[in-house]
Amino acid sequence: MKLNAVKAVITGGVSGLGLAVARHLVSAGGQAVLLDINDEAGAAVEQELGDAVRYINTDVTSEAGVQSAMAGAVETMGAVNVAINCAGIIGAGRVLGREAPMPLDYFSKVIQVNLVGSFNVCKAAGAAMESNEPGEDGERGVIVSTASVAAYEGQIGQAAYSASKAGIVGMT
Repeated sequence: MKLNAVKAVITGGVSGLGLAVARHLVSAGGQAVLLDINDEAGAAVEQELGDAVRYINTDVTSEAGVQSAMAGAVETMGAVNVAINCAGIIGAGRVLGREAPMPLDYFSKVIQVNLVGSFNVCKAAGAAMESNEPGEDGERGVIVSTASVAAYEGQIGQAAYSASKAGIVGMT
């Protein structure tokens, strides 16, 4: 797949790694729909990158929200042939901290955003790509989910983050 043919959905697309990917794809002639929750940054990125991008406020933990955003991406670009999962939160904390054990709600939030969010996007993107015409090498699309070395070597104080990234490695 050539970069100028990319029609990408990028989560976490208005900052950090997601924004860097969007800038690169657009500079090569591709298009991107950026899913994120920061409306101010989304508007700024749309202004910066122009007609090649569209921002859609999307909470990746919402299955219905992701499905709706994916439908919006298909409507905007005509198809989706790349999905890149960059949305994520750190969630520092030990299972048993100095003050108290890590609250389950805290652990669950990191898992929901980092792992379940990636799952929601993978399945919505896969469904969207299923109807794409095969490319020169037979592919209908590509899904990239970002993980971390923390997936393989848990880090002190990163129980939730490491678990979420290990889940992404296991899922993909």
